[in-house]
Amino acid sequence: MTRYEVAKQFCFKGEVESITPYGEGHINDTFLVQMKDGEENYILQKLNTRIFKNFHSLMQNIQKVTQTLRQIIENEGGDCARECMTLVPTLDGNFYYLDGVNCWRAYIFVSNTVVYQVIDSPAVFENTGEAFGKFIARLDSFDANSLVEVIPNFHNTVDRYNKFLDAIEQNKSGRKDNALEEINFVKERKEKLSAIVDALNDGRIPLRVTHNDTKINNVLIDKASGRAICIIDLDTIMPGSLLYDFGDSIRSGCNTALEDEKDLSIVDFDINLYEAYCKGFLKGIGDKITDEELKMLHIGAIIITLECGIRFLTDYLDGDVYFKTEYPDHNLVRCHTQFKLVDLMEKQSKQMLDIAIKCKNNI
Repeated sequence: MTRYEVAKQFCFKGEVESITPYGEGHINDTFLVQMKDGEENYILQKLNTRIFKNFHSLMQNIQKVTQTLRQIIENEGGDCARECMTLVPTLDGNFYYLDGVNCWRAYIFVSNTVVYQVIDSPAVFENTGEAFGKFIARLDSFDANSLVEVIPNFHNTVDRYNKFLDAIEQNKSGRKDNALEEINFVKERKEKLSAIVDALNDGRIPLRVTHNDTKINNVLIDKASGRAICIIDLDTIMPGSLLYDFGDSIRSGCNTALEDEKDLSIVDFDINLYEAYCKGFLKGIGDKITDEELKMLHIGAIIITLECGIRFLTDYLDGDVYFKTEYPDHNLVRCHTQFKLVDLMEKQSKQMLDIAIKCKNNI
């Protein structure tokens, strides 16, 4: 079934002029649907059902969350058409379409926005931090347990560690002896890995709606105002901790080098960017963050970065079966970058805590 035939299954206003590939996403296939006669445009996506096998629950999650967000934004006097993704129903009233092989969905295109792929200033990072903080604050009273875990145990670091131990024991790639130093790096931090999981289980921090992919390119920036206005890519919305989302932003945003940089001498943790993001995030979330969550923000950054490194190392030991690689040691190189960041964060953890508290007090 062609994408033009698929487009006819959705309640688009007007006549389709063109459907062209759009964006830089690596999971789903995304197209911009441009309409004739100046009608609003749309985003049409074919879901990657190899990764998102439970696409029905995924779409239910998105429908529930966006419906809640739109009502909250409207009550705040905001523009819910620009500040929240809007699903377009199919002709039969569903929010996705099955063509017999693939699962498709559509959103209204938010015009006059831009997406940053890299952080070019602390102000941009602060701006996106505020957007993600506001996203969590708006969903503070939403029942996270009503959402389905579309990727079970995604940030369960205890489970990640156990899978890592299995990978060492099985040594499917025969590479274990090449990674003994890296294996020891993880084992030495075993006790740290359960901090967020334990805090959730003990009720010391609340279970929340989490985005789970809080990179800078998942925020739409309004061209006119320069403000971050809309969080996108909602596929991994699940129950979790805000420490996951905060930590992933810091992991990806405060690294001064590429994720697969071979020269570790240029890999650094930018504490100034950390402070910028803290300012924005804490401004956005306001009084919805608990004292315990505030004290654990820096721990979230360390744990999520360590988790990412463990995932790269586990895949290296398993024979590169999950992440795409361009050369034999690619996953090991990625792992090195994450572990370098972990080491740098650990050495600055007291400063990171002090910055979070200072930013909170200055709001």
